Amino acid sequence: MTAMAVGGLTPVISGWSAVSPYGIGRDAFVEGVRSGRSTATALDGEAWHGPGERACLVPGFTVRDVLGRKGTRSMDRVTGLAVTAVGRLLGEGPQAGAGPVPDGADVGLVLGTNTGSAQSMMDFTRDTFTEEKPYHVDPSRFPNTVMNCAAGQCAIWYGLKGPNATVAAGRSSGLQALNYGRRLLVSGRARSVLCGAVEEYSDARSWLEHHARRDNDSAGVLGEGCAIVRMLPGDSVSDDEGLAELLTVESAVTGPQGVAGTLTRCVERALARADAAADEVWAVAPSAPAGRPGAEERDVLTRLFPTAEEWLSQPELIGDTSAASAAFQLVAVLAAAQDVPATAGRLAVITSVDGDGSVACALLRLR
Repeated sequence: MTAMAVGGLTPVISGWSAVSPYGIGRDAFVEGVRSGRSTATALDGEAWHGPGERACLVPGFTVRDVLGRKGTRSMDRVTGLAVTAVGRLLGEGPQAGAGPVPDGADVGLVLGTNTGSAQSMMDFTRDTFTEEKPYHVDPSRFPNTVMNCAAGQCAIWYGLKGPNATVAAGRSSGLQALNYGRRLLVSGRARSVLCGAVEEYSDARSWLEHHARRDNDSAGVLGEGCAIVRMLPGDSVSDDEGLAELLTVESAVTGPQGVAGTLTRCVERALARADAAADEVWAVAPSAPAGRPGAEERDVLTRLFPTAEEWLSQPELIGDTSAASAAFQLVAVLAAAQDVPATAGRLAVITSVDGDGSVACALLRLR
């Protein structure tokens, strides 16, 4: 699968925000990236009942405390994280972020996820067995069980009336969301697209990760959060505006050649399609999954980009954010680049490797 710029519509990232274990908002994430500090903390045994003892949680995050009581009675954690991140992004522009966007008809949203909220699905399913007949489940919580709930709620909260899509692609969900958003811009379906991905920490996710782990895999610390970027067509952004151009997104499924061979071809194809050279790359942001896939990814990128000056590995700092991994890698590059003016015109490579076989990479030209 390939995403390429068309004519003057080369997508430009013009803004971003994040809700992360560093805190809520862009400034909190930038400070965290600069400090390089880990966010792993011991879990409160009374609040959490999964197999893990540590996690990287958004500090003090509860939906009602952050978003208020109105419209949040049945909102689950993953939806709250996404609504908060989108609101913060909109709040950095001319809109206040607290209400509908005036020109929302031209604003699309593409949100990456794994399954939505595993906790909501399991809780609702359990209620169908445990509540009194005829199975008195809470109907207001049913929307939380569908994968596109978070994206839909973001559109409702902020009046985003453009295309609304949810992409489920494991760790590469954030990059696939960029790909989808690019197509919306190129086809004229939207004049602005918010792209990103979200993941929650929950007991359900913790147990699922625990039981899905292979025998030789180490137990990584789980993280959570949401990262969102705003993309515009290149012909609507002046040369001195914007943060980065999205040159290409490439993806593949691991075949007989394994992770190393698939990722190598994916990255080399991205460079060739963008007519770029490896020595132009300033930053490399690997997904760094646990175990052998992460080791192979690191070996490939070290070989391909020996002169890269910046290496950004998010799992070591904010934990395994699963579906949101690639989105956090993307905003980590943007956060690091804003401190180094000399990066203008240079490239950044973001790669994603999933133990289930998906491989993806994105190539950015920083502004």
